[in-house]
Amino acid sequence: MDTSTEKAVPAAPAPARPVALSPSRASDFMQCPLLYRFRVIDKLPEKPSEAATRGTVVHAVLERLFDAPAAERTAPSARSMVPGEWKKLLEKRPELAELFADDPEGERLARWLAEAETLVERWFTLEDPTRLEPADRELYVETVLESGLRLRGFIDRVDVAPTGEVRLVDYKTGKAPRPEYSDGPLFQMKFYALVLWRLKGVLPRRLQLVYLGGSGGVLTYDPTEADLRGVERKLLALWDAIQRATETGDWRPRPTKLCNWCDHQAVCPEFGGTPPPYPLAPGAEAAERALPVIPAPPSGPGAAGQNGAAGQSKESS
Repeated sequence: MDTSTEKAVPAAPAPARPVALSPSRASDFMQCPLLYRFRVIDKLPEKPSEAATRGTVVHAVLERLFDAPAAERTAPSARSMVPGEWKKLLEKRPELAELFADDPEGERLARWLAEAETLVERWFTLEDPTRLEPADRELYVETVLESGLRLRGFIDRVDVAPTGEVRLVDYKTGKAPRPEYSDGPLFQMKFYALVLWRLKGVLPRRLQLVYLGGSGGVLTYDPTEADLRGVERKLLALWDAIQRATETGDWRPRPTKLCNWCDHQAVCPEFGGTPPPYPLAPGAEAAERALPVIPAPPSGPGAAGQNGAAGQSKESS
């Protein structure tokens, strides 16, 4: 019997080959292949961020608000839910307490909660929850394309009109991007639309991004079948590039302004670091296929979104 009084240290997640694509991980690879490797294959830990954690709390409030009858979905009611959702999240992920470890008086935590409450309240200036009855909230979707590529993700909200038209909605706690930087966020929504289309044969009528930061804003897009076929082709090329990098171990960094928010600078060659030894054995056909060139996403203001280098999303692969 082991009589040691030391607590066991949880084992780090084992490295694994990629098995599926989510919008977040697809964006990671397009932003920086080495970042994708660190997150998906090496599973290197990342520090929790106040912004990403606040986004998680706000999403939880906006999801659970619809549990109440329509007349009770008010801004004061939603604001009052913020501390409770933070407490629930902290119980599930106690490591988040380190965000405010240097805040013994609780002043910074109070400001952070107030900022979350402001984001929740701003939503009421953009949508009227008393007139909405979502068909689904936090809907997990997954499908396998004919090529064998598995796509999956979580959709914040699915609205279905009485006429059967479908609207996919995603909440963003950052500021709305300028029009020239809207392609990145819309790629995420087109990804969800493709999954739903291939899974259920339903082409969403509208894609809607609701931005709660700054003065708020709503970005909408009406996809076509041609749009989604184009996204599918892009994802197949992207997955081919990921498979090639997995086999060869050639994960190259792609420096952009987003590097300033990356947790992995210490092991990144662009910052004088050395990546950990590659944990996967190269495949026998590593040198057989050409590596497709995937264009980097926009790196200007607002391009990082909620799932950039500053923090991971709810999707894990």
